Amino acid sequence: MFRTLLIANRGEIACRVIKTARRMGLRTVAVHSDADAGARHVAMADAAVNIGPAPARESYLRVEAILDAARRTGAEAIHPGYGFLSENAGFADACAAAGLIFVGPPASAIRAMGGKSEAKALMETAGVPLVPGYHGADQDAALLLREAERIGWPVLIKASAGGGGKGMKVAASASEFADQLASAKREAAASFGDDRVLIEKYLTRPRHVEIQVFADTHGNCVYLFERDCSIQRRHQKVVEEAPAPDMDPAIRRRMGEAAVAAAKAIGYVGAGTVEFLLDEDGRFYFMEMNTRLQVEHPVTELITGQDLVEWQLRVAAGEALPLSQDDLAIDGHAIEVRLYAEDPARGFLPQTGNLTHLRFPEEGPHVRVDTGVRAGDAISIHYDPMIAKLIVWDRDRPSAVRRLRAALEGTEIAGLNANVAFLTAIAAHPAFMAADLDTRFIQRHEADLLPAPQPAGGRTLALAALGLLLDRAAKARAAAAASPDPWSPWARTDGWRLNDEAHDTVTLREPGEAGTEHALRLTYRRGGYVFHFPDGDVRAAGALAADGRLTAEIDGARSTATWVRSGGGITLFHAGGTHRFEAVEPLATAAADAGAGKLTAPMPGKVIAVLVEAGVAVDKGTPLIVLEAMKMEHTIKAPAAGTVSALKFRVGDQVPEGAELIGFEAA
Repeated sequence: MFRTLLIANRGEIACRVIKTARRMGLRTVAVHSDADAGARHVAMADAAVNIGPAPARESYLRVEAILDAARRTGAEAIHPGYGFLSENAGFADACAAAGLIFVGPPASAIRAMGGKSEAKALMETAGVPLVPGYHGADQDAALLLREAERIGWPVLIKASAGGGGKGMKVAASASEFADQLASAKREAAASFGDDRVLIEKYLTRPRHVEIQVFADTHGNCVYLFERDCSIQRRHQKVVEEAPAPDMDPAIRRRMGEAAVAAAKAIGYVGAGTVEFLLDEDGRFYFMEMNTRLQVEHPVTELITGQDLVEWQLRVAAGEALPLSQDDLAIDGHAIEVRLYAEDPARGFLPQTGNLTHLRFPEEGPHVRVDTGVRAGDAISIHYDPMIAKLIVWDRDRPSAVRRLRAALEGTEIAGLNANVAFLTAIAAHPAFMAADLDTRFIQRHEADLLPAPQPAGGRTLALAALGLLLDRAAKARAAAAASPDPWSPWARTDGWRLNDEAHDTVTLREPGEAGTEHALRLTYRRGGYVFHFPDGDVRAAGALAADGRLTAEIDGARSTATWVRSGGGITLFHAGGTHRFEAVEPLATAAADAGAGKLTAPMPGKVIAVLVEAGVAVDKGTPLIVLEAMKMEHTIKAPAAGTVSALKFRVGDQVPEGAELIGFEAA
């Protein structure tokens, strides 16, 4: 076994590898960009090396910088994690040339499966069933259109060299094929440096089922059963579970054996995943093979009782697999959800900012949290916006679903938008509980999963306002104590008035363009407050701890919540829900509105396409400009029929959030 391991990655996978490696007695080395100098994985490792500026192309994708870090720190092996260089055959070759152990498959296996088109041709030769499609080398747009028409609409356009949902677009007709093809090629080139695509039939109600395989250098290869990853958005997985619900044991065995055969056909070594589409009739079709460990590997670990990272390290050191196929068995059911900094209500738009408050449920036999961030850390434009993976296990699926709902209720994220409420809606949906799954689960149930926002109720408003009043009182007491006259009557915060009751108004505004503003009239009473709502008075009292724990009595009923303030923003976690407000201070100056006629950047990003010219008339919904942020494209469209009056940025420009992109005059 080697003694020092360098982790050529970041985030939760780097933390995960460091944790296992240190348990095995290995010395760990983290690499990091300028943006990640204070990151969790850097703090966890025994040593750390800065490898460049924040953009991945200038740091985590710089092969020579990573090899130099290994040489400088005496590392003997490199674990690539997932993403970045994990499936880069050139990097695997470079490690071998430098005398370093690459914790992954040989470069030849990466190359064999690295191009989706080539991999499908190989699988076709091996007799593995494929989805009808075109996987050829000729990328002429007219030929691709003809192939799409031959296959039949709708079709899926996929980046040949990539994965993770990048460079994947659906074209429902010939009229939209050219735009979707261009978008897929741009994303593919930006994410993988290769704009080749393949075309496949878009199946109506498939399930996405993948097989975890593992091989060593002694000729052994096993499958560690399957994962169902059907619930996706933008072709990226949202929920993963193992085993797949209602999986026929005979199909499980055939898929597992097919996956092992695929791995052996390319001389595979290490952890890999063979992905299939499973239709309603039990037929399965090869999609691709990911030649790395995957984000969803924890559910496999929990149902098998194995540490797959430890398996990786031992196999890379030349050891044989610790178990044979007959030794492996499924125990219970595990579900994983990905906690992202994103706004589901705005098309899952990635979010950037600081995690001002972060609290996860307590870990134990039934709950696991894999994360690469801590409270106070930033989610930046440069990397994937994943905050954590929340994983639960129990003896069967219904019990695991209940565990998941409880774990989500115990998750608190403030400072930016996250998808906790969206995941909670999935976990509570009758179709999910009934395991009625397919890759368009979210689209089919969008109305239930993304309901129109409703104004906060009286109890929620009372708790939010109570927290604000208690916070103001605590700050006033602290200021008075530090002043020359701590006993001044002007420092009192209990609303005392001679021969009268004190009255006040607290104004809270809910987020969003149509956010409701609530002006809460209140009266100070001994030991608390009375809020005057249109449907009756509510008496409230309580205490706010330094960590945000709010203990309250609302009309005599005890309530607990977490109350967090960041600037003018207030986040209230109560009864499993997250409620956000803005405290409208009477003397504060209102922020300037962007105003009509301006189209602004919804987040920081880079302009990768300008689709119109100044002076042109456009219809509502016409694509105007395309931004790239967090490895995804975001198209800004005309909000109404009108005229483009000015273009503010050019292709290649970096734009901050809120920047005016285009001058627009509505008709």
